[in-house]
Amino acid sequence: MTKKSRSSISPVSRSGRFASSPSAEVAAFSESISFDWRLWRHDILGSKAHALMLAKIGILSPRECSSIIRALEAIGREIAAGRFLWKPEFEDVHMNLEVELTRRTPAGAKLHTGRSRNDQVALDVRLWLRDEISALTLDIHSLQRSFVSLASRNASVLIPGYTHLQRAQPVFFAHHLLAYVEMLERDCQRLSDCSSRVNVCPLGSGAIAGSTLPLDREEVARLLGFVDSRGRPRLTQNSMDAVSDRDYVVEFVSSVALVAVHLSRLSEDIILWATTEFSFITIVDSYTTGSSLMPQKKNPDIAELTRGKSCRVIGNLVSLLTLLKGLPMTYNRDLQEDKERLFDSADTVRSCVRIMSSMLDHVTVQSARCLEAASDPLLLATDLADYLVRKGMPFRHAHHAVGAVVAMAEKFCKPLDRITLPEFQSVSSLFSKDVLEVFNLNRAMLRRKSTGSPGTKEVLARLRHWDRALA
Repeated sequence: MTKKSRSSISPVSRSGRFASSPSAEVAAFSESISFDWRLWRHDILGSKAHALMLAKIGILSPRECSSIIRALEAIGREIAAGRFLWKPEFEDVHMNLEVELTRRTPAGAKLHTGRSRNDQVALDVRLWLRDEISALTLDIHSLQRSFVSLASRNASVLIPGYTHLQRAQPVFFAHHLLAYVEMLERDCQRLSDCSSRVNVCPLGSGAIAGSTLPLDREEVARLLGFVDSRGRPRLTQNSMDAVSDRDYVVEFVSSVALVAVHLSRLSEDIILWATTEFSFITIVDSYTTGSSLMPQKKNPDIAELTRGKSCRVIGNLVSLLTLLKGLPMTYNRDLQEDKERLFDSADTVRSCVRIMSSMLDHVTVQSARCLEAASDPLLLATDLADYLVRKGMPFRHAHHAVGAVVAMAEKFCKPLDRITLPEFQSVSSLFSKDVLEVFNLNRAMLRRKSTGSPGTKEVLARLRHWDRALA
């Protein structure tokens, strides 16, 4: 954040109805400039569009409009350079910019014609969110590419797939990673859906009931890019809803909360895979930390912090829903509390997405250890049941028969693929000498041919798909 001053309390945002300025205690309690300063680019953008519209309808002269736009652009350059002095006594980003604009050009006093801070903040947040969704989507695509790159480098590596955190069936490591690519693609789709509802212009709604002036809301919407695919302006249709609506904020935070949940699940996998017990992966030293006491430790703190930060984003969503649930129409000052939750969610998720992408680029897969784990013949017990099904046995009977074979293997303390043919046939006469071919892991993966399965050809095809889609 750029500089702040401690100048005296100003009544700028108060009407002539008040005999005095708010107390210092009230001003400190109610200010939002400490966090909403980051809307400055969008506030200036909205103000420039509003000025152009006011000039079009004759409220501003061309000279006044030019003066306002030049001053706003100069203020923007100062903010970007870190030279602008934010003043808490002016409460928020809107009043800070308006006061400074009016100081630089008398025409600035006309800029607030036909608008309220109520529709102004709704506009700024929509503009900010539109940019944020675009940037986050690009970050997610980068993370998806990191998944695909790691999967492609290890396309032939097999690992056990798990249910209930117990070994279940063999899968390609790439198939496991691509599951997250699919999750993240749904996240991008949700963000795109959210963006369509964000991209609606509320400016011109005033504080609650619009304006008696001939405002050209369509012109402002076009200037700010609030248009549909055919270039037609998209406007809020109810002034009361326009200033009190925060559904789009909740929808965004809900979407990124699900991103955070997906990253948390990924983190759990990485943490497990990096343990000595699993040893499926090694994370480069620069993306791990040590212990202050135990010199041998190498901790996956990036994954653990990401898993922990998901709680913040989920909490922000709950806070927003609770904030809104009891508010009467229309704008209430409670809504000031939405921004910190919104900003924190966006910042937290974007930082997690970026760091996880970088970390995945520095992961080495221990293929020999993965193969050792995936070679457990118990992982092919379901394939053994399928073998009996192909021989004509109903699946439920086949499931029971293979369960009996597994119990026999445990009783005899030997692997499932070391059961002899007579032992197999003591359970079912449908077992024949080709039964041991079931335990050929490579053939087992080739047999998986259905869409979405972890079959050899299917996984390679999906890798090619994502290479093209994310290029």
